[in-house]
Amino acid sequence: MSLTRVESLARAALPEITGDLRTLVELETPSDDKELLTAGLAAVEAWTHHRLGTPDASRRHDGGAHGDLLELLYRGTSPAVVLVLCHYDTVWPAGTLAEWPFRASEDARATGPGIFDMKCGLVQAVWALRLLRELDLPRPSVRLLFNGDEEIGSPASRPVIERLSEDAAATLVCEASAGPEGALKTARKGVGLFEVTVEGVEAHAGLDPDKGASAVHALAELVTRIAGLGSRERGTTVNVGLISGGTGRNVIAGRASCGIDVRVADPAEAARVDTALASLAPSDPRVRVSVTGEWNRPPMVPTPASRLLFDQAHAAAAELGWALRETAVGGASDGNFVSALGRPVLDGLGAVGDGAHARHEHILLDHVPPRTALLAGILMAGAV
Repeated sequence: MSLTRVESLARAALPEITGDLRTLVELETPSDDKELLTAGLAAVEAWTHHRLGTPDASRRHDGGAHGDLLELLYRGTSPAVVLVLCHYDTVWPAGTLAEWPFRASEDARATGPGIFDMKCGLVQAVWALRLLRELDLPRPSVRLLFNGDEEIGSPASRPVIERLSEDAAATLVCEASAGPEGALKTARKGVGLFEVTVEGVEAHAGLDPDKGASAVHALAELVTRIAGLGSRERGTTVNVGLISGGTGRNVIAGRASCGIDVRVADPAEAARVDTALASLAPSDPRVRVSVTGEWNRPPMVPTPASRLLFDQAHAAAAELGWALRETAVGGASDGNFVSALGRPVLDGLGAVGDGAHARHEHILLDHVPPRTALLAGILMAGAV
């Protein structure tokens, strides 16, 4: 019955929670704007202190050119520690809010830049802990980590996340859930971001066509091979999403490049793609090819420890009267880093809604109380 009490309190507090959502959504925090990220994190810190009180420990990690990280520890009733990951950066550029403000409509939808991915998850995490403390229920020590570079691959956050998850009994990721039923994400694909650059030989397209070796033509030849590396059966997708090159219609292009997004479900596929990209060679021997980039995130593969976490979440949802589902998705998150180290992680604990990275981004407010209670139930299980 304790979780139904949490849900009841969350439902009674929904107007306050909705106000908190407005507060966070109205903090514009694009991943590429250090000044706005700094101001946004200061506001998130002040709001968290308001809702949870002064933390037992606090540490700010320098993000360099990227958003800083804020680590807050709230001690619980047991010695166990659970790490809760919440990113505060969004894909939306500064100024978006002026044309797309926060709105909560009569059909219980709330919309605004970054609300689904993932400021609602951040709000639910803080409220789950607040209600556990208010009801004096069993809970682990909770280490909240707010990072501001997730949308660009977490270059500054990754080593911090890996270190903080080392002694954690579990890592919970409050990214948005999947689908209309709010499924948790127990598997994610790994992501590779690469650029293929082709260097040709420039020449006049009319006067000296034979003296040139077109980088554009060579790249066009290679793009079909690159796209062909995808394998539906193996869960591997390859997308050539950007192409640039050439200097004029009447110039045989001396340079061209393309940007590639690769997603793999199986770690072995990363090695296969690496080998294939390294062996790219066009038919014209005068053209040189180079490949740069890296694997941004390893795949998130279910482990026995992570399966146990989902079982605990499933039991908590059952206590609340609904069936929790799980799914595998192509998108990546900071949970991928934890999973790759063989540590227990559960993802997709945030909002129910739709439209991540899109103008129809929204959350369903009616789902906020039960999702908050679900997270509280998983934290209670982590206190045992």
